[in-house]
Amino acid sequence: MVDIKIDRESTVPVYIQIFNGIRDMILSGAMPAGYKLPPERKLADQLGVNRSTVINAYRELKSCGLAESHVGRGTVAAGCSAGDKAVYSDTGMAGIPWDPAGMDRADVPGIPPMPWDQLFSESSLRMQDTTVRDLLKLSGRKDMVLFAAGISVQGIDSLDTLQRIQAEVIDEYGHTTVQHVPSDGFYPLRESIGKLSAARGITASAQDIMVLSGSQQGIYLCACAFIDPGDVVFVEEPTFFSAIHIFRAQGARVVGIPTDKDGMRTDLLSVLLKRFKPKLIYTIPDFQNPSGAVMNMERRQELLSLAYRNQTIILEDDPYGMLRYEGDSLPALKAMDIHGHVLYLSSFSKLLFPGFRVGWISGPQQVLHRLTLLKQMVDLHTGSLNQMIIDRFLREGLLEDHLEKSKNENRKRRDVMLEELEAAKLEGIKWNRPEGGLYLWCRLPDRMQQTALLTRSVDKGVTFVPGNIFYPGNTPGNYIRLNFTYPTPPEIKEGVRRLAAAYKEVRKEQEKYHADDHMELGPIL
Repeated sequence: MVDIKIDRESTVPVYIQIFNGIRDMILSGAMPAGYKLPPERKLADQLGVNRSTVINAYRELKSCGLAESHVGRGTVAAGCSAGDKAVYSDTGMAGIPWDPAGMDRADVPGIPPMPWDQLFSESSLRMQDTTVRDLLKLSGRKDMVLFAAGISVQGIDSLDTLQRIQAEVIDEYGHTTVQHVPSDGFYPLRESIGKLSAARGITASAQDIMVLSGSQQGIYLCACAFIDPGDVVFVEEPTFFSAIHIFRAQGARVVGIPTDKDGMRTDLLSVLLKRFKPKLIYTIPDFQNPSGAVMNMERRQELLSLAYRNQTIILEDDPYGMLRYEGDSLPALKAMDIHGHVLYLSSFSKLLFPGFRVGWISGPQQVLHRLTLLKQMVDLHTGSLNQMIIDRFLREGLLEDHLEKSKNENRKRRDVMLEELEAAKLEGIKWNRPEGGLYLWCRLPDRMQQTALLTRSVDKGVTFVPGNIFYPGNTPGNYIRLNFTYPTPPEIKEGVRRLAAAYKEVRKEQEKYHADDHMELGPIL
């Protein structure tokens, strides 16, 4: 139990009193590094305060580096060495005196710790979410079933073929393979990407294409090129969480446009365009991340028409368009664009060798020139050898064979997950049946807490991505995202079993908790 005395008559805010009490215990060693702090609700009940008061106190502790939050572990003390102890004022701001205990043997005063949180730029402080970082840490656990992954089926790449191609590329290009290439990319690869784009209905020459270090870099470069602080960006709601973070870090106001099974609601988009006048619309029309939705043809046409009438950029992100397992393909927005409003992003990361980090953007040469200047400042160019290897895969027609195997295996794993979820009889959960892509989008009961389910699931050895991080607003739907392509069929079966056990336990606990809501309360004034 945390022993904190709250003085209700003090002028010091209650959350600062809680902060001070826990801070003193951490600095005194009563709470060593790794000590698990009470859950926010439990401490709030113990102290007789609102949960938000405890949340604010914990936020102060984390901002000062005295506590950390981890998925599956909650909030823990970060610890503090004798030489690094800092004294904080009642307002929670750092005041860092010399500490005799921190002096070295020559009695030279110790150097106080850097106040990093006070020195970070405003743009970096806009990116606070740690959920994905914590999930990535969990991926190293061998006992963990990863439904949180964001990559396609693994283990079907032919390493023998890769070794052969790498040897041939090095033999042909020699030292060029380890030298610089132009910032806009290895020219033969840009030619090959132009031919590959035809499969999505896009006509693009090498001059219309720029190679990226993954398509996520393209989102970042476009944000830098077009977004000034205060500009409005429209995104689908839900959407790729990194896009939200990138736009916000650039100072944009991110506005979500609701979606349904047919993609972005263009009827709502039409109204909101007049009100907000966005600089850019970000969309994933095919097998959208996270929902798996596909924008229908009517809405594709309407989106283009609205963009033309309002002089708005469309940033089309298409990492999954070639991963269709059934049904008829629709043309990319870029293929339908007759006025040059669409910037088209795609990547080999979901198709072939995700660790190579090779993607591309297609658009007007005037735009690509500006993006190339920005890329020179970021990483100069994408890895030379990686570009040359992928170019050879494309020229030998090996990507088509790989995609066929990948799609067949992905389809099989999707069906296994759907069958297992159905057999688990998870009352209250609904999910989609995507025709392609990597994810199932699962709707939880309204009262089911995503964080409670995630914590319990991690304890049982299975991860997923909570749906709230995919929403730019404050009222997200109650969803979770499950990847069905990374785990093997046996892992999917075991993972669903663990997830089902966690779900049923949390549901039972919350049903009991909410039953208590109907108890009579006595007067509180």
